[in-house]
Amino acid sequence: MGAQDGPTLISSVQRAFRLLEAVSAHENGAPAKQLARETDLPLATAYHLLRTLVHDGYIRKVDGAFVLGDKLQTLHTAGRGQALLSRVRPTLAALRDECTTAAYLTFYEDGEIRVAEIVDGPRAPRVDLWVGFEDAGHATALGKSVLRELDDDSRKDYLSRHALADLTPRTITSAPELLRRLDSSPVAPAVMDLEEYALGTVCVAVPVYSGDTLGSLGVSLPAERLPRLERILARLIPTASRVTRSLSLTI
Repeated sequence: MGAQDGPTLISSVQRAFRLLEAVSAHENGAPAKQLARETDLPLATAYHLLRTLVHDGYIRKVDGAFVLGDKLQTLHTAGRGQALLSRVRPTLAALRDECTTAAYLTFYEDGEIRVAEIVDGPRAPRVDLWVGFEDAGHATALGKSVLRELDDDSRKDYLSRHALADLTPRTITSAPELLRRLDSSPVAPAVMDLEEYALGTVCVAVPVYSGDTLGSLGVSLPAERLPRLERILARLIPTASRVTRSLSLTI
């Protein structure tokens, strides 16, 4: 047994990856016969694998030559996003532990405010996301932080596409009043939601950037801990600066 112990490998998967590597080595693509030679694969096997990769979008056939497909670009983009988040996850975990609060990271992408990461724990549970953040930007500190940083036209565009739903008795449902409060936040550059998303929970958030992409970093805590806000802000604001620096490094 010992000499043969080891991981179970799927040879067809290995061959497909070898073909992808061979295709990527040719800027203008390469025909099947050449790729079969370069990967030491029988021509029939290479044809079958190339057809499968074309079908699934990983490569394309252009004028008899095979080139990389759009699906690989999608994977690359997703992988880059994962790599960026892996850089800042320890920083978010440290913020959670120092403040005993769940930590949240959002980005403004394609006109929507989307949660990218939540770092919580038994002593710092996340808020119950009973309404998606995309529909609650007006009622969350994370969303309001993004709205505060947008220019006037982008704010108007966002508000024209999102109803200001009445999520709790404290939710601001008037666009002029929301904008007035954003521009006069008493804890600027941070903004708060005071039980506007969920009764019994308050949140505070500050802006962050990933290159040119705007986002926000925030924490949630029980309303009775609001007197500790000054201490939490003292940790949140410098942490946001570190997150922005980490996200803006080139991979």
